Amino acid sequence: MHDQVGETSNDSDRRIGRRALLIGGAAAAVGTAVLARDELGRLWWRLPSVDKPRKEGEVDYRGARWVAASPANWRMADRPEDYGIDRVIIHVTQGSFKSAVKVFQDPGHGAAAHYIVRKDGHITQMIRELDVAFHAGNRDFNERSVGIEHEGFVDRPQDFTDAMYEASARLTARVCARYDLPVDREHIIGHVEVPGTDHTDPGPHWDWDRYIPLVRRAAEQAAATGSATPTGSA
Repeated sequence: MHDQVGETSNDSDRRIGRRALLIGGAAAAVGTAVLARDELGRLWWRLPSVDKPRKEGEVDYRGARWVAASPANWRMADRPEDYGIDRVIIHVTQGSFKSAVKVFQDPGHGAAAHYIVRKDGHITQMIRELDVAFHAGNRDFNERSVGIEHEGFVDRPQDFTDAMYEASARLTARVCARYDLPVDREHIIGHVEVPGTDHTDPGPHWDWDRYIPLVRRAAEQAAATGSATPTGSA
């Protein structure tokens, strides 16, 4: 599983201060308060005791089942408005699907990913893509990525089934379309490639030479059928 690193500082205060300076400078430059009002509208919900409106149980990937992770394992955000998304990070759970769901719901675990893909291809979403999941062990990469877990063990190639690869590829293709990411190994990486991590997943048996072409094919098929629109709940 995954360790939370550097997530305890008062990040909301830092982001509000930085963006407030940007807001003020931009408004002065254009000589109008319209831009400032627009930007402040994105900030109001970060004030104490204010939550951004959400629809309970809403998912970002059609067909996914919603199971909420513990709020201790992620941070509310407004991505990609406040943090641009430029990576998909591939993980392996080092356990069963049920054990992964259980620990992501445990506030003491300190980590969770946005999605879990089961061996049979079933997809569960536990954190909204607009929010920052504590999955990468690196604060910057948490803020800029979507994390996808896969049921199984890194030393068991038989855990990476055809159904899992295909379902995961469709999911990753949709994420890439939503944020206009190239389908390549620079933008789709393994947890082991995150700077500073001590994790090895998805491991040597994860077949990147198979997976990336599957993602490309899924992206092409979605584009051909007009189902690749980069919108939420799609």
